[in-house]
Amino acid sequence: MSLKKQALSGVFWSSTQLFGNQFIGFGVSLILARLLLPSEFGLIAMIGIFIGLGTALINSGLTQSLIRSENLDDEDFSTVFFFNLGGSIIIYSIIYFVAPFIATFYNQEVLTLIVRVYCIVFIINAFSAIQITRLTKMMDFKTQMKVSIPSLIIGSSVGIYMAYNDYGVWSLVWSSITQTIAGTLQLWFWSKWRPLWVFNIAKFKYHFQYGVKLMLSGILDLIFTNAYTIIIGKFFAPAQVGFYNRAETLQMLPVRSISSIITKVSFPLFSSIQNDDVRLKSIYKRIMQMVVFIVTPSLILMAVMAEPLFRLLFTEKWLPAVPYFQILCFNGILYPIHSYNLQILNVKGRSDLFLKLEIFKKIIVVLVILVSFQYGIYGLLYGSVLTSVIAFFINTHFSGKFLNYPAWEQTKDLLPIISLGILIGAVIYFLDRNFTCDIPNDFFRIVLGVSLGGVVYIAAAYLFKMNSVTELIHIIQRK
Repeated sequence: MSLKKQALSGVFWSSTQLFGNQFIGFGVSLILARLLLPSEFGLIAMIGIFIGLGTALINSGLTQSLIRSENLDDEDFSTVFFFNLGGSIIIYSIIYFVAPFIATFYNQEVLTLIVRVYCIVFIINAFSAIQITRLTKMMDFKTQMKVSIPSLIIGSSVGIYMAYNDYGVWSLVWSSITQTIAGTLQLWFWSKWRPLWVFNIAKFKYHFQYGVKLMLSGILDLIFTNAYTIIIGKFFAPAQVGFYNRAETLQMLPVRSISSIITKVSFPLFSSIQNDDVRLKSIYKRIMQMVVFIVTPSLILMAVMAEPLFRLLFTEKWLPAVPYFQILCFNGILYPIHSYNLQILNVKGRSDLFLKLEIFKKIIVVLVILVSFQYGIYGLLYGSVLTSVIAFFINTHFSGKFLNYPAWEQTKDLLPIISLGILIGAVIYFLDRNFTCDIPNDFFRIVLGVSLGGVVYIAAAYLFKMNSVTELIHIIQRK
């Protein structure tokens, strides 16, 4: 199969998997939001950093090394498999014993047992990490789709049943564990690969040398991504953590739905042409513009219609999350740009530079948090927008050197798209507040605002001859 056909097939099956998961997951979240309290979601959000840290430590970036490396054999995969499995047991043991300290930090005694039970997913995931890696390397996203959607349905069914029967926060815990078990069993059924009883030290050192820098970068990013949840959880009520988490989750829905599809395909795609800088720049530029073209109006229109949107989806009890959501939407616009710029460093094998940049950016985050914390939750949120803008210029500067695509040129390519989205959002905000805010039905109010905004956005983009809308029309016409 040609590279183009592989990419198109990958996009199709990745899209099917992701949108299927998003559709089911979002529907389940609506049900659970009505059955559970914001504080119960807040408890799970508090331990999110520990779940992420455990996952990052177990993988150690070795799976990324497997995806980008050539001429692999079963010894490579088996070595990483046993390292992940052994690491998962060690990490779980550590988490088990520090669980009481986590509970004490947040002053939530129930977190001790929650952490000890939830983190079992570390060991379960270790059994399937290599199967997923091999499927990704082969760009076999069809099999991954056949696994992920049934797993999500099984886990969600357990969560809804338990929530309906008043199990509270444990509904979320066992939903995740059940989904992980179902996914692992299916991956072993569909994947014909089985580990050899071998651990090659030389191969381990090779993959670890590349992966450890990504691991440290991932840990840094995880800590600081969750810094706001940690601070809010420490100094505010669990319900506030729940509101923040709900706002962030909804804000990331269109971002991850779109950029994750492309990211999943683009990393192996970029890796396959890593030595052709001209072609790499061309594909990278087109992908980035297309993603931002779709993400920007999606987030801005959601921010404009946030109040009726939250009331319709989650009921009145979640309305305090609305202003959090509106601020975070500006972060979401830059999220895919960060992701693709850093992918270039990984593809070029510069995980060392990746790590240095992450350390530098985290120092900036600390400084901003120290200042913005004095102004409460809103100060922290506006501070996160500032750090995201600073990170954009840092990432584009260094990745641009590898592509001959400097930061100013990337800004020039993206600024018209973002500016148009903001302008359309301002127009819809004015119309909504002055003419349609009295519509009693939130659904029709949202549909009217989003439809009008979307049509005007596409029309304006076409009028100004933006490359992204032209390419999007060509793709639709070819279909």
